[in-house]
Amino acid sequence: MTTLTLPSVRGKLTPNAPLAPLVWFKSGGTADWLFEPRDVADLQDFLAGLAPAVPVMALGLGSNLIVRDGGVPGVVIRLGKAFAKVEKIDEVTLNCGGGASGILVSSTARDNGIAGLEFLRSIPGTVGGFVRMNGGAYGREVKDVLIDCDVVIRSGEIATLPLSELGYTYRHSDLTDGSIVVAARFRGHPGEPDAIQAEMDRISAAREASQPLRSKTGGSTFKNPESGKAWELVDKAGCRGLSLGGAQVSEKHTNFLINTGEATSAEIEALGEEVRKRVKDMSGVELEWEIKRIGRP
Repeated sequence: MTTLTLPSVRGKLTPNAPLAPLVWFKSGGTADWLFEPRDVADLQDFLAGLAPAVPVMALGLGSNLIVRDGGVPGVVIRLGKAFAKVEKIDEVTLNCGGGASGILVSSTARDNGIAGLEFLRSIPGTVGGFVRMNGGAYGREVKDVLIDCDVVIRSGEIATLPLSELGYTYRHSDLTDGSIVVAARFRGHPGEPDAIQAEMDRISAAREASQPLRSKTGGSTFKNPESGKAWELVDKAGCRGLSLGGAQVSEKHTNFLINTGEATSAEIEALGEEVRKRVKDMSGVELEWEIKRIGRP
């Protein structure tokens, strides 16, 4: 597919780009093409000129992703520094680039005395990813703070979509495949920076205590079912510490899979499927993947 004729760009376009270094699991194949646009106009021009049949997907921090070993067809788009700015609009509102991390957003909110965005500190990803997924933690979700977002759709056009048009449910939005979130506005409420920092510290400590953050992992593996918690079901099914090749169910938090060394993406995904099977056999609950799995087996 690297023989594909691609539009000219001002950013960086790399053929057969290894994706393993860019994702948390540190496994998986290459992207046919990796595009890092210089700015929004560069992204728009590229998508407008790209053959409509070529698949496109955005990659943020790669925290909630299994890239399959056969690699990813088409173009993977990664928003770099030009998309990572966070600016105050008014006393309680921030304008955030799609490539900005949750840590940067929450820290900027703190510095400007804006409370209510502390939970973003604990979402290991970028604005583009957690706006698309309605990311959440510690009792709050993106839908609780989002005003609207700017999205470049597959045709290259840009649209500003209000919260009401995103169709948010648990870890889901109605954004179409191939559309790229390039910016979003978040609204909090007035707060004291010291109190905001204390809440961020509390969230940070809770994550550190309960999650295998020092491991090669992919964050929460399965969505919580309507009744109960995914980790409890995995634990009850006897899967704590279960391993397959280099992949293992975390001993620390059973809704996390980890790459203990040289796991392939196939091993990680197969272990997840084995966990789903054991949970179904034990409790009748069919766990749904929260981690996105992309590319060719």
